[in-house]
Amino acid sequence: MRGMAEPLLDRALRASRRLRVNGESRAHYVICGQDPLAYWVVRTMLAGETQAGRVRITLIVPERRRSPGPDGRDLPGIEVIRADRLDEVTFRRAGLADAAGLALLHQDDVGNMHAALCAQEVEPRLRLVVRMFNTGLANGVRQIFPDSAVLSDASMAAPAFVAAALGEIAPTHFRHGGRTLYVARRDDVRPSEIVCGVADTRDAQQDLVLPADDRDADVVLAEAVGRPAGTELAARRLVRARRRRRPVAVVLRAIRSFATRKIGIAVLVLLAMVAALGGLYANAAHVGWGDALYLTLVTTLTGQDPDTAKSAAEQVMQVVLNLAGLALIPLITAVVVDGVVNARLALHTGRILPERSGHVVVVGLGNIGTRVMAQLNDFGVEVVAIDKSADARGAGLARRLGVPLVVGDAGQEETLRAASVATCQALVVVSTDDGANLRAALNARALDDQLRVVLRLFDGDFAERVQRAFGIGTSRSVSYLAAPSFAAALLDRAVIATIPVGRHALLVTEVPVAAGSDLDGRTLATVGRAGSVRLLAHARAGQRLDWSPDPRMVIVAGDRLTVVARRAGLNALLREVAPPEPAPPSGTPLPREAAE
Repeated sequence: MRGMAEPLLDRALRASRRLRVNGESRAHYVICGQDPLAYWVVRTMLAGETQAGRVRITLIVPERRRSPGPDGRDLPGIEVIRADRLDEVTFRRAGLADAAGLALLHQDDVGNMHAALCAQEVEPRLRLVVRMFNTGLANGVRQIFPDSAVLSDASMAAPAFVAAALGEIAPTHFRHGGRTLYVARRDDVRPSEIVCGVADTRDAQQDLVLPADDRDADVVLAEAVGRPAGTELAARRLVRARRRRRPVAVVLRAIRSFATRKIGIAVLVLLAMVAALGGLYANAAHVGWGDALYLTLVTTLTGQDPDTAKSAAEQVMQVVLNLAGLALIPLITAVVVDGVVNARLALHTGRILPERSGHVVVVGLGNIGTRVMAQLNDFGVEVVAIDKSADARGAGLARRLGVPLVVGDAGQEETLRAASVATCQALVVVSTDDGANLRAALNARALDDQLRVVLRLFDGDFAERVQRAFGIGTSRSVSYLAAPSFAAALLDRAVIATIPVGRHALLVTEVPVAAGSDLDGRTLATVGRAGSVRLLAHARAGQRLDWSPDPRMVIVAGDRLTVVARRAGLNALLREVAPPEPAPPSGTPLPREAAE
């Protein structure tokens, strides 16, 4: 019993750790990061503040900015500490001893583990959220830190990239209240299995999420009843693309890559000259074309004993052919040497690959690219990867899976042609450089203007402008998709699922109604808002979920509401279910606005 009670005591202790700042009760959270994930987590937490649950955030970042995108250090309303080492000294400077939670968001599994051990020395009873690429370490982390959450932003976002590349709905599925729910197209499920409408995606220019009328939604949330759900449903549809090998094209590409252009031109010019001289030699010697070919090759390659009995024309042709032979032999040697070197480089970088069609090209084998490549391979889809480095994070996995890796700049047409981009079904560009991603996408569209491109861009406004200007309709932000789950874990709230729809991220969560809150005493019909919040289920305290509640039912304190909502809609709902702000202590002067 004591072991079961300790987590509850820890949570009560964290709930009591609130600072009185300007008369407000504020929970303190420390966030460590250096990339856009830290930025979006901070923004999510600030946007979700309630009047009775304001937060104080301390962000620890390196001395110098280490990524081109924002990392949160410039956001207003937070305290920023610059430190290159996450050790006990840094955590004490950040006030970790009085914090309710710590988020370690660096892209370094070992570094995050070391920082967690240092934080434990400062505050043993701490809510810990750790970002890790290798989720296999999660069990080990939980053994050391019982009250912890280990999350992978790559694992959360990869299914959305995979689904967009294949033209499918993101394979989201989850279990809640005894039901398994998944996202599907309305045409793929029976009407009796539909729980609610999610989005109307038939307009290519804009996705309408959570429409007022469920019948307007072509993407729905359905219950899995005796059939595969989520990823299994998507996987069942996919058929492995056939390789279309073209032997002649492969030979021509190999010949083109065998020698440099200048050497090739020199050889062709010299051979043309030898052929012309051979024709003249045949006329001068009055022999047939067969004998002329023999005499020309022997004279050019090996030379001939001088013969003064020959005519003057034959002697001149023989001298010129011998001189041509002196130039041809070194050129042949240069072609062989240059060809061997180029062939080895081409094999190493993957430039000599068979022609393919129907495959998916993944650019960038970092955290997210590695996950996307692995999931596509699991679905039986042929994949070709491109990365600037042969030692990229996912290069080893690519070799084990038999995925060809083209080493080069994806912004160059030669690199894209080596991966057969012109005949692939989709291009997924997921490197960390927005500029490089856009160059690769535009150059690929120049090869095939109908190519489906899935683009990773951090800046949402930039992505929308790119979509309008170039017709690149799908762009994703890994950090934006994953941030709500990290923020919810840090606040000790459970996000049941995240549903990506276009550039939107819908959250499925369960929220309790506090006594005296704005929703206490109102009807269930007031919970939902078109385009913002949709009520899925309702439960009284201690009772099971009702998936078809009467909208006229009155909400009472202790009720639990399961909703699917956009981020802004969920933040507004959290404010409505929060307890009222406590009255100021007796004798505390009221703010000037209230006094007036």
